[in-house]
Amino acid sequence: VQLQASGGGLVQAGGSLGLSCVASGRTFGSRTVGMGWFRQAPGKEREFVSGISGSGVRTDYADSVKGRFTISRDNAKNTVSLQMNSLKPEDTAVYYCAARRDGGYGYSVSAYDYWGQGTQVTVSS
Repeated sequence: VQLQASGGGLVQAGGSLGLSCVASGRTFGSRTVGMGWFRQAPGKEREFVSGISGSGVRTDYADSVKGRFTISRDNAKNTVSLQMNSLKPEDTAVYYCAARRDGGYGYSVSAYDYWGQGTQVTVSS
């Protein structure tokens, strides 16, 4: 699976951004590929943001983004998206999409088999 993330940028606090991750290679639409979004701020470890199961039925979020971020997927378009609303300066980070082979999602970096290249999100105060 190859992953290409896009949609990052600079936004003021309280604003919104939408990230997309397009997958190619292994059949994304077979519902056997679970997806996740992680982020990494300077000097910090990469952390879980959100995950979605292969079917799209199950989702989960880090407490810090619950109620503000929404993950979704379109298996017909091999795409997973992250809609980010009410952004805060502490959301500033490089955001990565990731995929795992068993259709589930996990909360650690090691739970994923494939990673995209990352896209920068900067929220100004």
